[in-house]
Amino acid sequence: MTHHQLDASLATCHWGYFDAALTPVLEIESGDSVTIRTVTGGPAHLPEGNATIPPEIHEIHDKAERMLPGHILTGPIAVRGAKPGQVLEVQIRSVSPRTDFGYTMFRPLGGTLPDEFDYHAFRYIHLDRERNVANLPWGMELPLSPFFGVMGTAPPAHWGRLTSLIPRAFGGNLDNKELGAGATLYLPVFVEGALFSCGDGHGAQGDGEVCITAIETALEGTFQFHLREDLSHAMPRAETRSHHITMGIDPDLDICAKDALREMIDLITSRTKLTRDEAYMLCSLAADLRVTQTVNGSKGIHCMLPKSLVA
Repeated sequence: MTHHQLDASLATCHWGYFDAALTPVLEIESGDSVTIRTVTGGPAHLPEGNATIPPEIHEIHDKAERMLPGHILTGPIAVRGAKPGQVLEVQIRSVSPRTDFGYTMFRPLGGTLPDEFDYHAFRYIHLDRERNVANLPWGMELPLSPFFGVMGTAPPAHWGRLTSLIPRAFGGNLDNKELGAGATLYLPVFVEGALFSCGDGHGAQGDGEVCITAIETALEGTFQFHLREDLSHAMPRAETRSHHITMGIDPDLDICAKDALREMIDLITSRTKLTRDEAYMLCSLAADLRVTQTVNGSKGIHCMLPKSLVA
């Protein structure tokens, strides 16, 4: 097993999209780990003064091909031997802010209340990395809980180039705050090499991400990648130290809830001797349906079941 480092740069970032035609910027073996650095935001989002700004972001802003709107993503990383139908296990070992600032904002026609906030608003947020808190501009402190809003493999080649804004079966803009350090994400593989990319760093976020942004910031994360030939599922799944997580993604939250629940029932029946009837009942007794986000075009619901019930 080898450890790699992948820095953000003009050569290693793609702005705003996922695409199976992208050339890998790094190739690794299953079992290898990679420390990945990301940047976030456009030129208008950079503060003046003494803020710590990753220097590579200026060249990315000036020269990167850009699909508007979307996220600056680092990657893709190819995993040797990955084939369609397999699952890429992404163990998230650590996540930390790279800078001392973040921002949050909303815009017209976006967010969960698009008609009530039909204008732009923008706020910088100071990140105290020593104390692990965000100093909110209205006088509150918020504990930092960083995670990558976007993590995904490449879509099927015939889907073409897709915006990074809308989450899909390959992952992407999941915005699931459970996916911080210590979590594991399981992503379907649709193309050879899997082609993993990540970005959209968040310092903290509530379930829903209701105004369309979290604390947007540059992050560094260490991941370990494993190919899983023993798994096969059509949608992203995850786990934390304490819970199994299944996900539903659709413009309709009702459909999201049903899909996340069906996925959890399938997980339970595949790991236990419970019937589908019993798994459905167990979900009603012990699983939690949570709103992941309501702002990415396709919304999200995730279902969480304690591992103490299903190994």
